[in-house]
Amino acid sequence: MSIQTPKIEKKVTLTTIAKMKGVEPITMVTAYDALFAQLFDGEVEMILVGDSLNMSFLGKEDTLSATMDQMIYHTQAVCNGAKLPLIVLDMPFGSYSTVDDAIHNATRAYRETNAQAIKIEGGKERAHIVEALTQNSIAVLGHIGLMPQFLRSDGGYKIRGKDAEDIKHLLEDAKALEAAGAFAVVVEGVKKEAALAITEAINIPTIGIGAGNVTDGQVLVWSDMFDFFEAFTPKFVKKYGKGAQMIREGLSAYRDEVKSREFPSEAYTY
Repeated sequence: MSIQTPKIEKKVTLTTIAKMKGVEPITMVTAYDALFAQLFDGEVEMILVGDSLNMSFLGKEDTLSATMDQMIYHTQAVCNGAKLPLIVLDMPFGSYSTVDDAIHNATRAYRETNAQAIKIEGGKERAHIVEALTQNSIAVLGHIGLMPQFLRSDGGYKIRGKDAEDIKHLLEDAKALEAAGAFAVVVEGVKKEAALAITEAINIPTIGIGAGNVTDGQVLVWSDMFDFFEAFTPKFVKKYGKGAQMIREGLSAYRDEVKSREFPSEAYTY
C-alpha cells in the first residue's frame, strides 16, 4: 500500500541526495520543457533532462543523434519551470569521448543552464573522465548497466547482472565511479540481485531503472509512466495515467463541438 508523502518545499541539493542514501528512497523523473517541469516541481527530488527526448519527442529510433545544443536548450526550459528539484543534464553521445571534450561540453552545460549536475554513461573505462570533471567542480551522475548510448556496440538492449562474472564487472564499475567522485549512479536494466549488491557496495546513492526496488531511488521517463509514448513499453514501466487516451478523448470532444457549433458557446464568447 502506498503512503501519502508530503510535497518537497526546499531546494534539493547534492548534500540532500547524499543524505538520503539508505534513509529515504529518492524519486526522479525526466522532463524536457518548462510546462511539465513546473508540474513536477515539488513532487520529486531530481529531474533528468534525458537524451531520451530524442525518441519520445523527436521520433528517432535511439538516443544517439541528440546534440549538446539540444540538451542545453531543453535544460534551460526545464530550469525555467522547476525550481526545487536537483536538475541533471544528460550528456549526449560523443560529447565526452575525451577528457577535453567532456570538460568543454560540461562547462557549457554549467555556463548556459542552471543544471546542478551532468550525467554520463560508462563504468571504470570512463572513471578518469568523471574524475577530471569532478576535479573541475562539475557534479557527475554516473550510469552503468544497460546503457542506451552503447546500443550499437552492445548489439541491442541487454539485461545485465545475470551471472557472477557480470555482477563482478558491475561492482567494479560502480566502485570506480564512486572513487572518481560521482555523487550517485544510475543502475539500469540489471537483475535485482545485482542491483542490491551494487547498492550495498558503495556509499553513494543508486538510482534504479529496471533494477527492482532495492536501489536508493528510482527514475522513469515521464512520457512512459503517463502513457504518452506508445511505440513500446519496457517491462519496468508502470503506467500512472492514461495520457494518450485522455488527449484523444479531449480532441474528439473538441472536434465534435466545433463541427456542431456547440463550441464556442456564449460562455466562451466576448
